[in-house]
Amino acid sequence: MNERLQLIREEEKKYHEACYEQHQLFEEGSWLHRPVKTVMDNLALLANEPAPSILDLGCGVGRNSIPMAQALSESGGRVICVDLLESALVRMMNYATQYGVSRYLQPVASDIGRYDIAKDAFDYIVAVSSLEHVISEEVLIEVLNRMTAGTKERGINCIIINTNIHEIDVQTNVKLEPLMEINMGTQEMKTLLQQAYTSWEVLNTHVKQLEFMIKRHDRDVLLSSDCITYVARKKPSGLGAMDLGKRRDAN
Repeated sequence: MNERLQLIREEEKKYHEACYEQHQLFEEGSWLHRPVKTVMDNLALLANEPAPSILDLGCGVGRNSIPMAQALSESGGRVICVDLLESALVRMMNYATQYGVSRYLQPVASDIGRYDIAKDAFDYIVAVSSLEHVISEEVLIEVLNRMTAGTKERGINCIIINTNIHEIDVQTNVKLEPLMEINMGTQEMKTLLQQAYTSWEVLNTHVKQLEFMIKRHDRDVLLSSDCITYVARKKPSGLGAMDLGKRRDAN
């Protein structure tokens, strides 16, 4: 792991662990306050699916995993919860016990860039603000390939990913190099997603501009980004992104 990547990972760990320490899950005042509406709305499309299998890539402390598990309480099913931070998974399972859904969750400590997804294994795959944290664009393509191959026919992928990221030191107004593994242009990322899901039915796609405050070395930093939402359903006999790398090379 090179120095820059190691620095980014260390800063991410500090930021998330501080947030998880300062705020309880579903407590007002942070982004942990509620699950992502898009995630829950599209889960509802699988309401008639018996015992759906769900994969949450970058689950954190269960902001989306626990509400999804609550939605499974009548139909059964499971949520595989993948995160790099073992401390986040421990907190998630404590919350899961608190909310009575621990039997529906399976925590997996792994870098999502290395996590193997079995073919045709999942009805729903969720990746919220996580794919931009894989180590390279090449690994991102590999993960998209695994996601599409690992989705059952009529299954859904829900991706929320940040692009065009900027960081500014609030006190000095100096632009900083964004500490993000992947910082692609918005149109470039949209094109990549379109290629990945070319044979799928796109259910929802839009871009929203975000701004929020973070801490870098105890200094206030304003982070801004374009946040892409991309939701697609796998058509019967869909080809997914299996040839995505080749298609990119051809362009």
